[in-house]
Amino acid sequence: MVRPYEIMLVLKPDLEEEAVNALLERFSGIVTGEGGTIDNVDRWGKRRTAYELKGFTEGFYVVIDFQAEPATAGELERIVKLSDEVIRHLLVRRDN
Repeated sequence: MVRPYEIMLVLKPDLEEEAVNALLERFSGIVTGEGGTIDNVDRWGKRRTAYELKGFTEGFYVVIDFQAEPATAGELERIVKLSDEVIRHLLVRRDN
């Protein structure tokens, strides 16, 4: 059953624009490759964090709204956890 999800990513602030694009393309590909759809990619840009995260005081914030099977959302989260470029993430299921 396809469900709506939202994942917020805090990426390392020193990443180049091409690296950010490639990373987001990779994450989007995981969702679409499994039959899901990307509803929206909202780039907030570089922001200060409330406290230090893995030695960084700022991060590049991105919110991705997507629809996918629960297994696909789990796989996306697994890949995000393994990515060195991601400082912090939060995956939540949205209400309809």
